[in-house]
Amino acid sequence: MKKVVKTLESRMKASRSVAFISFLFNLVICIAILIYANGQVNSARKSIYVLNGNIPMLASQTLQEVNRPAEYRSQIDLFHSLFFNIMPDEKQIQLQMEKALYLCDESGMQQYHSMKEKGFFSSILSSNAFISLMTDSIVLDNNKNFVFYGKQKIERRTSITVRNLVTSGSLVDVPRTINNSHGVQIVNWKTLNNEDLSIQEKFTY
Repeated sequence: MKKVVKTLESRMKASRSVAFISFLFNLVICIAILIYANGQVNSARKSIYVLNGNIPMLASQTLQEVNRPAEYRSQIDLFHSLFFNIMPDEKQIQLQMEKALYLCDESGMQQYHSMKEKGFFSSILSSNAFISLMTDSIVLDNNKNFVFYGKQKIERRTSITVRNLVTSGSLVDVPRTINNSHGVQIVNWKTLNNEDLSIQEKFTY
């Protein structure tokens, strides 16, 4: 009788051991499957599909960290283009300034009001002048501080003036919106240099 009991006990222990080992094995498989599935989802998020007619094609999507500096420079260039490319059209000036100020903090608004109070925009309208901006370079450091170098060409009826333009500021990551597609805001923006480089008189008859 004792032998039977011992045999049953040993079989029960063996069964429990087998059950425990099976449980651990299944648990390991489940964890491995979850890790693999999560990796596949993350990998899928790094790829996008575009339609070529009705045919979906896989397009690679670079990591945000790799693409971010390019977005920073694009945002800086876009802001300065909106702020400093000016034509003698009051509604167009207002539209461009509204778009530019979505990309900058109150430092941009302060400079806009300062230019307005000094009669800068009024003089553009009254003299029918066109101002175009050419970007020379954008220096950006690892702390997201930047210096913008460019030149302004101011074309009036009687003359063409070329000005140096150097500004500085910092960048802050913000949520992407319709008005700020790069998700970058320019802060502490200021003009360091905006002096005349040359003035060429036009011949009028």
